[in-house]
Amino acid sequence: MPTPKHRPTTPKRSPPPPPPLSPNAVAPDQSLTRRPQPQVSLQQPSHKKTPSKSTKILRRVKSVFRSFPVISPPCKMPVSIHTNRMHEGHIHGGKQMTGTLFGHRKSRVNLAIQENPRCLPMLVLELSIQTGKLLQDMGLGLVRIALESEKNPSEKIKLIDEPIWTMYCNGRKVGYAVKREPTDDDLKVMQMLHAASMGAGVLPGEGRAGDAAGEGELTYMRAHFERVVGSKDSETYYMMNPDGNSGPELSIFFVRV
Repeated sequence: MPTPKHRPTTPKRSPPPPPPLSPNAVAPDQSLTRRPQPQVSLQQPSHKKTPSKSTKILRRVKSVFRSFPVISPPCKMPVSIHTNRMHEGHIHGGKQMTGTLFGHRKSRVNLAIQENPRCLPMLVLELSIQTGKLLQDMGLGLVRIALESEKNPSEKIKLIDEPIWTMYCNGRKVGYAVKREPTDDDLKVMQMLHAASMGAGVLPGEGRAGDAAGEGELTYMRAHFERVVGSKDSETYYMMNPDGNSGPELSIFFVRV
């Protein structure tokens, strides 16, 4: 009986390697990979050397007349005393800061003060006025906000570190302002605006917890503020217009009585 012939097996050939990509070509699956987004880290506020005693006295003498109006109760501040200062393009002796008003239009407005747009906020306040209402009032004319805190001789605390303030807007009591630590949402807003020194607009919302329906967009206004320190119990922040001609649209007085 003839023996069956075995066919020789042909070795399997491996598939040819793919042709090399040109320098401008993109691999098919490269678009599916996640590309890391650039992160911008906010810097800590600078801790400058404490000025000498003589420097402190000189600064206090220079600013004593500027801070005088806020020594009286905020609701009785005479308009005539501020008239000349409100039409100055620059507050002499003041330190320039970055101030940002932000919040949903029907929610309470937040105020963040930074040394510059890339720094962590040195102060975050939640004011007792709606964002939309404040921006509307600023569009109609000058807005003056006075924040009054009770002095406690037994506690040595910096003025801007006071936790709660009685708030007056254009001489009328409107509630309270509360100081708080920056939240993750606050820092996200500051980071999104790190490249903007001034301006106004809206930022897309991401459905933060507690947001009401229809409040997805967050409104903001950023500008330069001049900070004038009158004493350990009085400071003033003047929002400066970019043109420098019509004076500040918003003035915020901090006073401890």
